[in-house]
Amino acid sequence: MELLKQIEELVVRGHIDADSRYPKDLSGQPGVREKVADALEKGISPQDILTNGLISGMKIVGEKYEKNEIFVPEMLFSAKAMKSGLNQIRPMLVGDVSVRVGTVILGTVQGDMHDIGKNLVGMMLEGAGFEVIDLGINTPVSKFVESARQHPEAVIGMSALLTVTMKNMKTVIESLRSNGLENKVMIGGAPVTQSFADEIGAEGYSLNANQAVSLAKNLMSA
Repeated sequence: MELLKQIEELVVRGHIDADSRYPKDLSGQPGVREKVADALEKGISPQDILTNGLISGMKIVGEKYEKNEIFVPEMLFSAKAMKSGLNQIRPMLVGDVSVRVGTVILGTVQGDMHDIGKNLVGMMLEGAGFEVIDLGINTPVSKFVESARQHPEAVIGMSALLTVTMKNMKTVIESLRSNGLENKVMIGGAPVTQSFADEIGAEGYSLNANQAVSLAKNLMSA
C-alpha cells in the first residue's frame, strides 16, 4: 500500500513531522507523524502500520547502518521518527500480544550516567516490535532483579560506558542467578567485549544497536 511505503521511507529518512527541519529537503513536508495519522484515518490497522511501515523502515535503517551507508546521527533521527509513529498507535496495540516479538529490560549499570547508546538500542528494539522496559541510568542491582522477577520471560540488556562501572554487570548477573532468576542477559557499551561477556556469564554481547536487535531475537528463541 502506497501510504505504508511512504511511512517506511520517512522512517528511513528520519523525518519526524512537518515541523522537523531534518532532512533539509523534506523540511515543511508531512512526516511520519502526519502519515501515520492519515493511515489511521483511512482505516489501515495499527498492526499493519507497525509491521509494514515502522518496523520495515527500521529494518532498512539497520541494514544501511551495517553497510556503513548511514551512521549513528542518522540512525537516531530514524529511531525518533519511528517512535513518533509508534507513540500514536501504541494505545491501540496495548494488550495485543500478537504484535510483540518479546520483552527486553534495559538499564545502564549503577555508577554510570550515560544513556545515548542505551536509548538508541531501546528505540531500535521498539522499532523491531519488542516491548522495552527502560530502567534508566545508574540502575541499582536490586532494580534489575526486581524487574527480572516481574518479567521472567524478558531478556535483560545492560549498558556501560566506563571501565570502572562495567564490572557491575557481573554483580547484576550474580545477583540474578543467586535469586533463582534465569533471564537471558546481553551487554554492550564502549569498553565491553565478547571476552568480557563470556567471563561474567552473559549470554550475549552486542557491538551496536542493530546487532542488539538480532541478538535479542536470538536469545528470545534460544
